[in-house]
Amino acid sequence: MVPIIFSESIQMKFPFIYISAFLLFCCLLNPNETFGQTDNPLKLWYPSPAQAWEEALPIGNGRLGAMVYGGPETEVLQLNEETVWSGEPGNNIQPGFKQHLPAIRRLIFEGKNKEAQELALQYLPRSAGENNNYGMRYQPAGNLNITFPGHSKVENYYRELDIANAVSTVRYRKNGVNFKRETIASLTDNVIIVEITADKLGSISCTLGMSSPHVKQKITTRPGELWLRGTSGDFENKTGKINFSAVVKPQISGGKLTQTDSSLIITKADKLVVYVSIGTNFKSYDDISGNADEKAADILQKAFQKDFETLKTAHIERYKSYFDRVKLDLGSTEAVEKPTNVRLAEFSGGNDPQLVALYFQFGRYLLISSSQPGTQAANLQGIWNDKIAPPWDSKYTVNINTEMNYWPAEVTNLSALHEPLFDLIGDISETGQQSASEMYGARGWNIHHNTDIWRISGVVDGAFYGLWPSGGAWLSQHLWQHYLFTGDMDFLKKVYPILKGAALFYKDILQEEPEHNWLVISPSMSPENSHHPKTSIAAGTTMDNQLVFDVFSNAIAAAAILGTEKTFADSLAVLLPALAPMQIGKWGQLQEWLHDWDDPGDKHRHVSHLYGLYPSNQISPYLTPELFSAAKTSLLARGDESTGWSMGWKVNLWARLLDGDHALKLITDQLSPSKQSDGSEKGGTYPNLFDAHPPFQIDGNFGCTAGIAEMLVQSHDGAVHLLPALPAAWQNGEVTGLRARGGFELDIKWMDGKISEVKITSTLGGNCRLRSYVPLAGAGLTTAKGENSNPFFQKPMWKTPLNHASEKIETPVLRKVYEYDLATKAGEVVILKKQ
Repeated sequence: MVPIIFSESIQMKFPFIYISAFLLFCCLLNPNETFGQTDNPLKLWYPSPAQAWEEALPIGNGRLGAMVYGGPETEVLQLNEETVWSGEPGNNIQPGFKQHLPAIRRLIFEGKNKEAQELALQYLPRSAGENNNYGMRYQPAGNLNITFPGHSKVENYYRELDIANAVSTVRYRKNGVNFKRETIASLTDNVIIVEITADKLGSISCTLGMSSPHVKQKITTRPGELWLRGTSGDFENKTGKINFSAVVKPQISGGKLTQTDSSLIITKADKLVVYVSIGTNFKSYDDISGNADEKAADILQKAFQKDFETLKTAHIERYKSYFDRVKLDLGSTEAVEKPTNVRLAEFSGGNDPQLVALYFQFGRYLLISSSQPGTQAANLQGIWNDKIAPPWDSKYTVNINTEMNYWPAEVTNLSALHEPLFDLIGDISETGQQSASEMYGARGWNIHHNTDIWRISGVVDGAFYGLWPSGGAWLSQHLWQHYLFTGDMDFLKKVYPILKGAALFYKDILQEEPEHNWLVISPSMSPENSHHPKTSIAAGTTMDNQLVFDVFSNAIAAAAILGTEKTFADSLAVLLPALAPMQIGKWGQLQEWLHDWDDPGDKHRHVSHLYGLYPSNQISPYLTPELFSAAKTSLLARGDESTGWSMGWKVNLWARLLDGDHALKLITDQLSPSKQSDGSEKGGTYPNLFDAHPPFQIDGNFGCTAGIAEMLVQSHDGAVHLLPALPAAWQNGEVTGLRARGGFELDIKWMDGKISEVKITSTLGGNCRLRSYVPLAGAGLTTAKGENSNPFFQKPMWKTPLNHASEKIETPVLRKVYEYDLATKAGEVVILKKQ
């Protein structure tokens, strides 16, 4: 093919200031020292390129994601755009199911759960039948491949992900020339940009190419641009109708730009900046009338007017406006000087507290990078996926995983990043009316255990896994918790119809079980677990009972706060005493089911019946000590090591059990290499710090980040509890910027395992009740008396649990606490110290 040569005028539009070769050489000669972890400990770094996807480093701006491999001879940026999903608009309702509901319920209440499940499976089979689907797949766009001839063997190789600034960097030396690449996913300009520099003029020669795993795709060039256009895949009776366009445009200083029909060739440039823009035809879950080419081109045209330094500066400023809100210092050792993969391998047997702080902040980095206002919610893999058919389709699994993605949002001061989940819930409250009506004959809305970009609300994966109508109940908790943390009345008014709709659905579907006449959900399950061999279907599972209690309580409280719909709220309040209580089983455990079917040897990854301990607040060491002990018995029986996300959940649970040492043990289990020497994988962490189920699921990263915060501050149990679950290993430290319910922001310093200083910023005003293991002193502090007057800290109206234990439940041994009240005004800052 004859190359096309472009004139100087389209090669480069902007002057660039060159850094002297000597200074750049000094920086690159010994990168492990000059750019060491002591300068910025918030880096993931490695002395070699990524050889696998789980070693590549993630960047993202909420809409676009890339995995940066860092190969010196071939740089690969694996690209994602959040709306590239298989299929097309449409729900997955199974309307014929409704007529069989009475028979399924009857069998369950007759104790014939196996027969009930067999009947349900006839209409809700494991595989989607004709004219139905079990959700679509999140899919990649493709790869940008940058090939550097002759760069296979290099010296002083170093790559990093700087999570303090959201910049990925690769450096190496070849033939006496020092090369550097910086890559960002711009939060401000909506593009991915790669800057490639060298300390010798005319040293940059490379080829830009693209590839895609999609069947329907084509790569072409225009003058100075490389285009990849494709269409998403067909799947389960849906035709792929997402059109996507990715455009790559280089900006060079010096040298020459030529092209073929499928690549761009840069020869002897002084400097190269590569801009990547992606657009699709997706507009909303029921509208795909957009123009992919126009969107990609428009975004690119605006960004291309700016040089890399301008784009980078704006990106970092926006990123740090989120990231810098919270800082965590747990101490540092010489381990910080080692590559991240080495630190991970040595963590369980070493002394590296800073790796915990890094992992905590990496979770926040991932949320900032995968969930921005106006984007889609973070899915099972955030926004990063390289497979046409990813595990579990990389959908939204709402029986724990999607919720876990957003556990850090409020407490780690990233409240605005919760918005994409709220948008998803708003969509589901619309499509979920169809499943509520056509599958259950109910008002309101619901969803089962999975959804996708098309907001399906029907059963997914058949009756054994999917006949759980409580996904909406759990999702709706995020709306209420956001209000408790922010006090945003406008938000509460906006989402009240969603809270009401969730309550209305359960009000309509509750059934009276025959043994105790309790009102329960039937049919349902304790997510993904079986109570008898191959049988999951049941009535009145503990998690369902806890969820309905919260749904009703939230709707009642919201109506009262807004001064609306008292009659409806009263109708829910009448039902609360009729709900099934929590029960303690014969071996002292918190029962998972209505009947005492729990097996002490059950190591199932889901611990759904402990929802009442975390993330809910229905189990308290101070107010429900027997339930507290029973929950601990259940958690001990389940064991520690499990899938990555399950261990993340257990960090939170042990924090709520006020056992910091056990929580740290779970963090240690999670911060262990997933990949084993024999090639197998286990629950843990990949070299790039991605969570391993295995395979990769991002929820474990978010869950552990939330758990670390929960060890340092809790605010669910009537007070702001300071350092409630501090492990003995964290003797000295400091955290700033964590958020508590009631609009309080907290900075805490501690020495020798005890609080030394607390700074409280009150954004809403009102009483701040504090709970501490050491006495505190400061202006305005008084000993707490009576109930907390702050309405954001009201206690749930529990129903007395039933105790069937064969032996007396041990009373939990709790540390002495000191409780104080502090009257605050909005905007006030108060500093307290240890007495």
